[in-house]
Amino acid sequence: MMIQSIDIYIVKIPKLIPYQGNVKFRGETDYYTHAKYKAIYSTQQESMIVKITTACGLIGWGEALSPIAPEVTGEIVRKILSPLLIGEDPRNVEVLWNTMYDSMRERGFLSGFMVTAIAAVDIALWDLWGKSLQLPVCRLLGGAARQRIHAYQSGFAAEDDQGKIRLALDWQAEGFNAIKIHLGYGLLRDAQVAQLIREAVGDDFRLMADVHQQYPVSQAIQLGRRLERLGFDFLEAPVSCEDINGIAEVSRALDMAVAIGEEIRTRYEFKERLLRRAGDIYQPDIGFTGITEMRKIATMSEAFHIPIAPHISNGLGICIAATLQLCANMNNFYILEFQPTVFAIANLILQEPLVCEAGYYHLPEGPGLGIEVNETKLAQHAVRL
Repeated sequence: MMIQSIDIYIVKIPKLIPYQGNVKFRGETDYYTHAKYKAIYSTQQESMIVKITTACGLIGWGEALSPIAPEVTGEIVRKILSPLLIGEDPRNVEVLWNTMYDSMRERGFLSGFMVTAIAAVDIALWDLWGKSLQLPVCRLLGGAARQRIHAYQSGFAAEDDQGKIRLALDWQAEGFNAIKIHLGYGLLRDAQVAQLIREAVGDDFRLMADVHQQYPVSQAIQLGRRLERLGFDFLEAPVSCEDINGIAEVSRALDMAVAIGEEIRTRYEFKERLLRRAGDIYQPDIGFTGITEMRKIATMSEAFHIPIAPHISNGLGICIAATLQLCANMNNFYILEFQPTVFAIANLILQEPLVCEAGYYHLPEGPGLGIEVNETKLAQHAVRL
């Protein structure tokens, strides 16, 4: 089996609700910043998808998490990675990962857009390998320990407190038993929102909090202690991601878990955090890591008794399906993110939708990633690069 062609699709699907509301647009673009958070967001659901076709006609699909400028990631695939892959056997997934990573290693492109582009290709290679054997990816990884993947609801598409409470109660009524609330508005305001949600859902309901790297170490510890008293599971991204010592200090100071890692792409980046015991739960995103590297991150973390709660944000159905395959196999799996405002959009390009109900994702059936892309629908939302 030999790779014959690689097609690249830039996807942009309008969103109904800007992320967390209260935004400021930046120039004549679809991009905006939140009133409190530092990151750039888009009014579109943006993604970069690759289609790898073999000489025998088999097709594999991959996706890179590309919330901003997916064209950049696509150009890396087109100009750098594709020439390395054409004519190669797609089943040599680890050999090809090393080939792609090594190609720009001396130039210092060890993370960022480069590794994100590799992730998309890597997912497609695993999809092809599974389809070539008529086996799901989780079987190639060693088998499925679970057919249902425990999920938590992430975020509130409501700006006022009463709207947040209504959504929390609605999700609870739908069978979810865990919610992550997005904070980072100052210690007093964060504590107030956390208290309101805890009172609404009761003591038996699992709560987590993401503060988007908003606080210095001392304030992160103060907030963590308040959340501990409310019985929160974990505090996510308490301080700047580069501050490994600061993350370790927050982790040591709190009894509750500290969760980190959605922005980190390789085992090499996680290594220093593991050695310094910076964080108690790790959250790699398969749209940044790919399957090959995320598997290694999970295995390395298991040796340090660190559970994995994979990050899912604006990835479409390919990213989510790949995550589910790995979560089904992972021995140190903790819980998986579910973005309600993203999920319906994520399913738009699939022949059969992924399912998440009553607090659990269903592991998709079928070979490879377990999904098939509807190319007619994809063409309605994408342009070829």
